[in-house]
Amino acid sequence: MLRWRLMSASVKWTICAVAAMGFLFDIYVVLVGPLILQPALTELGHLKPGTPEYRDWAGYLFWIPPLVGGFCGLWGGYLADRFGRRRILTYSILIYAFSATASGLAASVEWLLLFRTLSFAGTCVEFVAAVAWLAELFPNPKTREAVLGYTQAFASAGGVLTAGAFYVANRWGLALPAIYGSHAAWRYALIAGVAPAIPLAIIRPFLPESPQWEHQRIEGTLKRPSVRELFSPEFRRVTIVTALLFACAYGAAFGTIQQSPQITPGLPEVAQLAPAARGQAISSVQGTQEMGGLAGRIVLAALALIVVSRRRLLRMFLIPGLAIVPVVFLYMATHSLEMFRIGIFFAGFTTVAQLTFWGNYLPRVYPVHLRGTGEGFAANVGGRMLGTSAAVVTTHLAALLPGNSPSSRLTHAATVVGIGVYALALGLTFLLPEPPAELPE
Repeated sequence: MLRWRLMSASVKWTICAVAAMGFLFDIYVVLVGPLILQPALTELGHLKPGTPEYRDWAGYLFWIPPLVGGFCGLWGGYLADRFGRRRILTYSILIYAFSATASGLAASVEWLLLFRTLSFAGTCVEFVAAVAWLAELFPNPKTREAVLGYTQAFASAGGVLTAGAFYVANRWGLALPAIYGSHAAWRYALIAGVAPAIPLAIIRPFLPESPQWEHQRIEGTLKRPSVRELFSPEFRRVTIVTALLFACAYGAAFGTIQQSPQITPGLPEVAQLAPAARGQAISSVQGTQEMGGLAGRIVLAALALIVVSRRRLLRMFLIPGLAIVPVVFLYMATHSLEMFRIGIFFAGFTTVAQLTFWGNYLPRVYPVHLRGTGEGFAANVGGRMLGTSAAVVTTHLAALLPGNSPSSRLTHAATVVGIGVYALALGLTFLLPEPPAELPE
């Protein structure tokens, strides 16, 4: 164990930088989906927004990739506990690098769905293994909280990068090499996601393993992980409650704020724009949303060092969010592009910050041999598999609600889903266990 304690500061901060870049491309994969959805379905499937076929495929592309990716992420967490954090991270980045490129080259909606699913599989594994790796690198509670909080803030930088890539692809796509004889911006935005994966694939194999995990492996004291153990009397409550709360966080993201790229084209001032200009307007809303998410993550990371109670910390974002969502989606999203930008900033602030909360909380409630598995269950079964289903609920609920256009009906559905998941999350915080300050062995 001594050689791990003597690990140089430069190596530790290199690991932090690599993890931060990993979080960045995690969110790039998630957030590029809503931006490319409409142009991709229009080109590949010749589908029109508002039709049943469009709603079906929008639901498939919103939900199936995180559903399958979440299943892979659960077992990726298990494998990280079994074979080490670094090794699993290295394999996950290779899967992602291939699938991100292939998504942009898809020749049909079916192939696009397949490669988007593989992209999600890589990123779902990435999150749980990287969080466990970072948490075990810094034994000091304050340092650990700061490192986990601020490295995860780079996830929202990935969101800003997503909006920027989509803007550039719409603005200067004609200057880029043609793909299948055309310059479709959505293809360039997908392929651009491979850029952060390249340095990660080169650097990660040379970085050290988690000190806690490696020490127990060498000493022969590392227990075998078990999904069943998550539901033992010791862990049952925290497993179920964190999975449901993670599902609420993803439900608010996918069912509400991630609908903004589909809502923005319905604004009168946007609907009359040329396709390229419309894409720029959509990316500006997405970029503002992610700036709000970045601000929320930074504020939460700072508050995590001050606020002792994790329940209280989470409620500091849930209570304002519950009030903000109906104002943003029932009023601002239907009046003007500028008002929607302002509103989506604050909706992103309260929603995205919750994802950083879980990256800080989960390592503190599971021991080393179960840390990746426990994180994988909450983040992937709860968040990715269950929570992202809110996108399907929103798109299909929109067909049943009043409104004079597909966009206005979608705003109503996003409001209903957003209020529902925020209220449920607020109630569940009363069941959330307060974690110990030290990481369990």
